[in-house]
Amino acid sequence: MRKALTAVVVLAAGGAASAFLVSRGDTSQATNPSAQALPVNTTKVTQQTLKDTETQDGQLGFGTTSSAVSRVAGTVTAVPDSGRELVRGNTIYSIDNKPTILLYGALPAYRRLSIGAEGNDVLQLEQNLKAMGYTGFTVDDEYTDATAAAVEEWQDDLGLDETGVVELGSVLFAPGHIRVDSVQGQEGTPLGPNQPVLNYTGTTRAVTVQLDAADQRLATLNAAVTVALPDGKTVPGRIEKVSTVIIPAESPDKDPETKVEVIVAIANQKAVASWSSAATDVTFTASERKNVLTVPVAALVALREGGFGVEVTDGTTSRYVPVKTGLFASGQVEVSGAGIKAGTTVGIPK
Repeated sequence: MRKALTAVVVLAAGGAASAFLVSRGDTSQATNPSAQALPVNTTKVTQQTLKDTETQDGQLGFGTTSSAVSRVAGTVTAVPDSGRELVRGNTIYSIDNKPTILLYGALPAYRRLSIGAEGNDVLQLEQNLKAMGYTGFTVDDEYTDATAAAVEEWQDDLGLDETGVVELGSVLFAPGHIRVDSVQGQEGTPLGPNQPVLNYTGTTRAVTVQLDAADQRLATLNAAVTVALPDGKTVPGRIEKVSTVIIPAESPDKDPETKVEVIVAIANQKAVASWSSAATDVTFTASERKNVLTVPVAALVALREGGFGVEVTDGTTSRYVPVKTGLFASGQVEVSGAGIKAGTTVGIPK
């Protein structure tokens, strides 16, 4: 029999718990088990799935925004309208009447490609040429005479000089279809190298959430989340991307903020098709424990010899039973220990 105890107050935040002891006015009964008073307030041990969830503000849009910059100095001669969607082979913009063409690939264009070049950027180029119907070369990471011949054919179809060389700035590699988000370089605007022409996103709607660094635990790749839409409906989502971003300080006397940016993919695009931009609520599940025994956090007591316990009663007697605690969530705590099972009656300290 545990000889003495005090009530415990447990503060649970973010799945972690801290405890401090509160004296229970009279401990004489705890030191004398035969005189132990029955608890006035009781509850049952329940078996359930316990989830540590947290809801954060999100913004429905088209995910991460990227910038397309001019790689050469010149005058903007053509730009698309904001909101326009572009696919492989489309002209994104033109500088001095020379087009920059959208191709698909993960590696950004970073150099001039010509005969003798080798690397993943060459492989990306050849994969795109093949996808657009050009043949006569082997799709690999080597830029050969055959590659140059296919490029010449492509350039001829575009109405360009047939050089067989892909100049830096003549293509933009993106992961897939893109949507023009905003345009900085209007037609007739002179631009220097590396100045932005436009910003673009993907074409599927996604939700962006900026978490405080302390909430990093919520940002687990491929984890399931729930998104509440402006019309009150909810749709399932999946964490597709997690990155760290620095938010500039609003004034010189303040420090910049570090945020964890989470991109949530929405599989049901029809459910979000009504909005191009909207505020949402995103519910994350940081931890989940299935079919565990739980009691209200208020039922825990702290044993003087260390650890936690609960006061088990059968209606005529009561005793203090040590328990091991697990996940704290939604006012409940996971417990386990000898004599603890679903339906067991436990007291709730005053």
